[in-house]
Amino acid sequence: MARYKTVIFDLDGTLLNTLEDLCDSTNFALAQFGYPARTLEQVRAFVGNGIGKLIERAVPEGTESDVCAEVLGVFKAHYAENCNNKTRAYDGIVPLLARLKSENVKIAVVSNKVDSAVKALCERYFAEYIDVAMGETANIRRKPAPDTIFAAMELLGAEKESTVYIGDSEVDVESAKNAGIDLVAVSWGFRDAEMLASLGDFPIADTSEDILRLLN
Repeated sequence: MARYKTVIFDLDGTLLNTLEDLCDSTNFALAQFGYPARTLEQVRAFVGNGIGKLIERAVPEGTESDVCAEVLGVFKAHYAENCNNKTRAYDGIVPLLARLKSENVKIAVVSNKVDSAVKALCERYFAEYIDVAMGETANIRRKPAPDTIFAAMELLGAEKESTVYIGDSEVDVESAKNAGIDLVAVSWGFRDAEMLASLGDFPIADTSEDILRLLN
């Protein structure tokens, strides 16, 4: 692991499978306004740019912005109480983090999920492994802008040439490119390997063991 001293992970679709809880809260919010439910695969396609965009994509086309804001508020309240109903770490993730930690690699999570949820989920599932956890806040641009990646790197004292970003979506690909750091994509998340391969020339991991191999 000598090449990389810092590994920054996306959260949803990379470390945690949060899709079912996101879908349930989306459909709860939609139902309160009489809007039709969305399928799991539709919600899979909607995620990646933060919950605001998730709701904008989930409501019927032409829904006014003030109504979107109301739906988002209902979503936030429901998700805060139900974000751990079906969420789980992907297979092999905890051993992967433990291995990285044992090799003195600094570990961060940078997500477009709201900051409080990112911190709470990382504390619940990965408390002993994650050094920095950052999500969306009002005063910093979310991915694919590199701002949150740079903020995490600054907190960790990381340098670009020894930092790698690991994520599962087109947003993560663009984020790593904008930050000027290496990328490893994972195929078990919200986008499949074929779609990821269409985005550029970078390694794609199919298992947590692949990540260790690629990082070495």
